[in-house]
Amino acid sequence: MSHKKIHLCLAHMSGNEQRFIDEAFADNWVVPLGPNVDAFEDELKKYLTEGNPDAANKEIAAVSAGTAAIHLALVLLGVGKGDEVICQSFTFAASANPVTYQGAVPVFVDSESASWNMSPELLDHAIADRVAKTGRKPKAIIVVHLYGMPAMMDEICAVAAKWEIPVIEDAAEALGSVYKGKKCSTLGTYGILSFNGNKMITTSGGGALVCPDMESKKRCVFFSTQAREPFPYYQHEHIGFNYRMSNICAGIGRGQMTILEEHIAHHRKLAALYQELFAGSDNIMFHSDPTTDSQSNYWLNTILINTNKTGVTPEDIRLHLQSLNVETRPLWKPMHLQPVYANAPAYVNGVSELLFTQGLCLPSGPWVTPDDVKMIVSEIKKCVND
Repeated sequence: MSHKKIHLCLAHMSGNEQRFIDEAFADNWVVPLGPNVDAFEDELKKYLTEGNPDAANKEIAAVSAGTAAIHLALVLLGVGKGDEVICQSFTFAASANPVTYQGAVPVFVDSESASWNMSPELLDHAIADRVAKTGRKPKAIIVVHLYGMPAMMDEICAVAAKWEIPVIEDAAEALGSVYKGKKCSTLGTYGILSFNGNKMITTSGGGALVCPDMESKKRCVFFSTQAREPFPYYQHEHIGFNYRMSNICAGIGRGQMTILEEHIAHHRKLAALYQELFAGSDNIMFHSDPTTDSQSNYWLNTILINTNKTGVTPEDIRLHLQSLNVETRPLWKPMHLQPVYANAPAYVNGVSELLFTQGLCLPSGPWVTPDDVKMIVSEIKKCVND
């Protein structure tokens, strides 16, 4: 048994969070608005857009969860009952579930093997087929930067532009990841961030919607605060939601922003070590940036196991590491294989199903040390006789 529990990605506090929380309590700003919310949004905007003139007009709305941010993006794009939305199949359910909140239909598209994210070729085919079958274009495309690895955004955005369909860029796992010099979440029509407890930074729970301009942000805030109209009494002409981030949670986020770069550097340092230690193995493939266009934040480090050659499955390795008090996790089960989406249209090529059966997520967070990585790699190699 290991001397300590090694978690996948455990929250790490800077020590600055308490100061912002104390200020909120002292001023009685304990509601879903306030100086911490405003400042957190400003700090995120500066971080995401600095050095990128193409993103200069982007605005940030802090909300209660990344899922809420996706839902609000769909609302702002007018997605409604009976509409179709293209979704990446290889992802967490939160990327697709908000589509159903709107009474719309998710249409799942499989991955390409380089980044593991949405295949641009299959995306184009899926849109053409939906138009042929329904006579209507999908209302939006939700692409995910899975595990922090940037998707092929130039190609995906080219397909989206061809069909004149807006792109929702799910960067819930990709804060700090870069694609061709631009921060992920600023490349689509809307961008999504998550500050859940296991993400690059946390607000305990929370997220943000990266909006294309100030008018879109104002509409986002309107819908996220119950869509109350500007009357002295409560009047509602639209269905709204209670999705705004609290001033307390935003205070945690402000403290976390002071160590964001430190967190990203640590994740990348661990990734480089994993890659070095797995180099030359015929049985284990470490998933690294496929080209110099991408700089992943390596939110979670991931591997593929050559099960056909070794006879060892990811589950065998997961259980062995669990016995040593090391937490690992299978790769996401594709959405098109989930029972809840059994009847949803899906355009598949086998990539995500192969990844699901052969892949494993390894500890990657701020509390994981280089010695932990060396031990984990050694134990994995023992499992596959490497």
